[in-house]
Amino acid sequence: MRTIGFIGLGMMGTPMAHLLHEAGHRLVVQDVNPATEAAFAAAHADVVRAPDAAAFAACDVVFTMLPNSDIVDAVVDGLASHLPAGACVIDMSSADPHRTRALAARLAARGLGLLDAPVSGGVKKAVAGTLAIMAGGDPALFERQRPLLAVLGQAITYVGPVGAGHALKALNNYVSAAAMIATAEAIHAGAAFGIDAATVVDVINASTGRNNTTENKAHQFMLNGAFNSGFSLALQAKDVGIAAALGPVLGQPMRLAQQVSAYTRDASAELGPAADHTELYRYVV
Repeated sequence: MRTIGFIGLGMMGTPMAHLLHEAGHRLVVQDVNPATEAAFAAAHADVVRAPDAAAFAACDVVFTMLPNSDIVDAVVDGLASHLPAGACVIDMSSADPHRTRALAARLAARGLGLLDAPVSGGVKKAVAGTLAIMAGGDPALFERQRPLLAVLGQAITYVGPVGAGHALKALNNYVSAAAMIATAEAIHAGAAFGIDAATVVDVINASTGRNNTTENKAHQFMLNGAFNSGFSLALQAKDVGIAAALGPVLGQPMRLAQQVSAYTRDASAELGPAADHTELYRYVV
């Protein structure tokens, strides 16, 4: 049994922390919402609620599942002086890879490690422990922490040096957003031509245009008007923005990414901070 910190008990973080607890580890948890934190502690024996960063002093690993780099930096920088030498932060958030590298350097100066290990698969796979995990950082550190990652994910891939996980997560979400926009436009265009929307999706799923949106989101969250997949449009826009900004810095203009970034950013501004990312379906009309 290890003593593990987990910061960020949102829709993804709660089932992930639950799986670590079920695997027999002692957890120290923290969330910005005290009610969420209290509910998790009440449902799990021997969980410690952290009133401050000092409460993580016994943790050799701390997971973070947070919205963005601003919050990650603030939380982890505040945590660093309290962690034991050799401890590791595993940031599973979606964050800016360049800022991740800077954070890793600050932690290394204190004798601490950092793995960026963002995930893909949504709440359903977080609950099942079958997330795809893309990890960046020192290879030896990754191998030491692989058993913990294996509790949370099924497809665990070491993708390169620190920051590479966050870079690849942003690129993945850009591709996903582009496919969602294209799918939504195709459904509406087909319907305008007189083709039933469900038929458009079904035929695409039997053809070369099938993608994650047509297979796992169109019927389930879009055509029925549910729009409750559990991943916000604001977070999608943030991730696509990271991908679009990454390209030019590396000499890759990524012209389509710039358009998709502007599209998701405008959609998020119009539909509001509570909008699910599947609501892009109604934005394209």
